[in-house]
Amino acid sequence: MSPDINALVVFALVAEERNFRAAADRLGVSRSAVSQTIKRLEESLGIALVQRTTRSVSLTEAGERLHAEVGPAITDMRSALEATQALRDRPRGQLRLAVSSIAERFLSGPFLAAFCTANPDIQLDITVTDEEFDIVAEGYDAGVRLGEVIDEDMIAVPVAGDERQIAVCSPAYRDRFGLPSHPAELAQHRCIGWRPAPKVAPYRWEFADQGREFRVEVAPEITTNEMSLMIKLAVAGAGITFGMEESFRRAIERGDLIAVLENYCPRFAGFYLYYPSRRNAAPKLRALIDHLKRWQL
Repeated sequence: MSPDINALVVFALVAEERNFRAAADRLGVSRSAVSQTIKRLEESLGIALVQRTTRSVSLTEAGERLHAEVGPAITDMRSALEATQALRDRPRGQLRLAVSSIAERFLSGPFLAAFCTANPDIQLDITVTDEEFDIVAEGYDAGVRLGEVIDEDMIAVPVAGDERQIAVCSPAYRDRFGLPSHPAELAQHRCIGWRPAPKVAPYRWEFADQGREFRVEVAPEITTNEMSLMIKLAVAGAGITFGMEESFRRAIERGDLIAVLENYCPRFAGFYLYYPSRRNAAPKLRALIDHLKRWQL
């Protein structure tokens, strides 16, 4: 006879607590009931799962293996039940997000302001950062990054459509120095580069030619970790700079900047809101996901 789910739940609690009494207390039943359930489970499987002494409880090799398999699934079921029960309550609490500094559309004022208006019991705590780290380990509920750098074990929700990086300069720079016809010619131009942190090499500019991707390691005369400064310098004629097209859109529309080498700047998957796949979204995070799906970024 196949073991029932209840027996597996009891086993998982015993494995977590390594104590029959503690498992019984969590279940609200007697120690004897827990012991009998484990015994029936072992009999149905035909193998010992738990080693008992008068003072301790430990798992056999078979028990360890079974717990490794069923433990995460049972945790997910508990989380799903808790999340379902929480739906009757209004989304509330602090929502911590780690967002890339170049996720322009997500960081737009109207999008976040509308979310806060619709969810007055949620307090947004947004860290704008380009560092790569484990958002779970650092205590964040979710993050926003380019899809290509998000770990495969995360759930990812599109923030917007495809993006692309472009090179730009001011009309004054073009008139004075001319424009490169190929990315390889950037070495002969004044460039404004980006680096994520001190003592880190400047970012290498990424291009593609007939489907072949390649990088150019420019030698920037000015390097910074602040995109707004890069834009100001480029508008002032200090050189050619490189970044997300969305970051330069307003300056391009005003005529302060012009796109360079566009034929070598392909589109790619854009930004995603991502969060751990083994955790059911809390109401506060679900509220943000739903808001994102309704809002056309």
